[in-house]
Amino acid sequence: MNRAFLVGKAPPLSLGYEYCDTPPYDAVVIGSLTLPQLLRFREGEVLSALAEGTPVFLYTPGLPQSTKNRALSASLTAAQRELKNWGIIFTDGGQKRLITAEEARAMRRSGRKPGPGAVLTPLAKEILEGLD
Repeated sequence: MNRAFLVGKAPPLSLGYEYCDTPPYDAVVIGSLTLPQLLRFREGEVLSALAEGTPVFLYTPGLPQSTKNRALSASLTAAQRELKNWGIIFTDGGQKRLITAEEARAMRRSGRKPGPGAVLTPLAKEILEGLD
């Protein structure tokens, strides 16, 4: 099973990783964030992983919500948009995850295989052929 560095609480659903707190790991999983963490996101392991091209997943049910304060809700939405722009992959824990050609190239370079339940685009499938 692939290893993932865990930030926050472990998601209640399996994302296909064994969680660890030390290198080496194949991905980073953000299981939960508090309101201040989301608004001022500076988690070192996540930023390092993004800089190195390691996939980072954020479990969306673990995100804080603010339905009673519009201004705060807008700030949370902006913070989430910034994380997406950095390349963090948002997931709700569904078993299907789309692997694009870009991700497939990165996987091939590092010798990694797609996780369980992954759906590959036709080009991604072609890129990863023969990786077994």
